[in-house]
Amino acid sequence: MLHKNDIAPIFKSVNQHNKIVTLNDYRAKKNIILYFYPKDDTPGCTIEANDFTALATEFANLNTVVIGVSKDSCDSHQAFIDKFSLNLELLADTSGEVCEAYEVWQEIEKEGVKKMKIVRSTFIINQQGILEAVLYGVSATNHAQEILEMIKSINTP
Repeated sequence: MLHKNDIAPIFKSVNQHNKIVTLNDYRAKKNIILYFYPKDDTPGCTIEANDFTALATEFANLNTVVIGVSKDSCDSHQAFIDKFSLNLELLADTSGEVCEAYEVWQEIEKEGVKKMKIVRSTFIINQQGILEAVLYGVSATNHAQEILEMIKSINTP
């Protein structure tokens, strides 16, 4: 598992517009909230995305970009954004490389059945590429507000 103060794993994936987005795009420019969620347009994922969108201006005022990641396709992400008027960048990690780098692709057991899935997790990456917070297994409800409070406490220039 990753830990606070680790160097953030480099990520490179396409967003909803099929444009490549990397960690280095934001280095020395913005803090990054990189949040991983299981699937577009499902109840918990919709709550989380809508909550991050509701706080988008506050995050922007704190020089912070919010990026969601799932294994859904670019088309699925765009439909999700359009349906809920989301103000987020969503990465289509269809290969699972970003999920594996951040160790969120994990085996879970539900009702005696084991399967692999994305564990809802959030990482705060500062402008120097260091993990300021590492949160595995988060709840979607009120999560965006909790992350906003963490960003306020970072105070990176």
